[in-house]
Amino acid sequence: MSAEEVVREFFEKVRSGQEPDAAHRLMAERVLAHQLTSENEVTVERSPANYADHVREMLDAYGPFHLSIEAFIAQADRVYVRWRQSGIHIGEVDGYAPTHQPVIEIASAVYRVEHEKIVEYWIQIDREGIRIQMERNKSPL
Repeated sequence: MSAEEVVREFFEKVRSGQEPDAAHRLMAERVLAHQLTSENEVTVERSPANYADHVREMLDAYGPFHLSIEAFIAQADRVYVRWRQSGIHIGEVDGYAPTHQPVIEIASAVYRVEHEKIVEYWIQIDREGIRIQMERNKSPL
């Protein structure tokens, strides 16, 4: 499988919430996740089981969300993906009690694939946009 095919299947099965445990087939046992938040880059180590749990946490927070890919560019072992995730806030998120209102996440990542498995990625998420939505949703209109 090419890097493009691996990442496409990862999004269709794992990241979408449809089949989180497919992470075991598509991710290396040790994945470096470089997370950029407000110019503060943190690298955490992810495993397929850890990532599957992360997706289940998103399902607990946003229900069966909709994930749409807005850009997908593959070059050699790197694949860039930008997506929009839409769900309903049904579980606690960052201290915000469920509002049962829509929440949209816009994010992008570059994935590096080696031996048909994701081994590393660099991700940026519009966390401020999510925070603003949470604040707006908790306040009476």
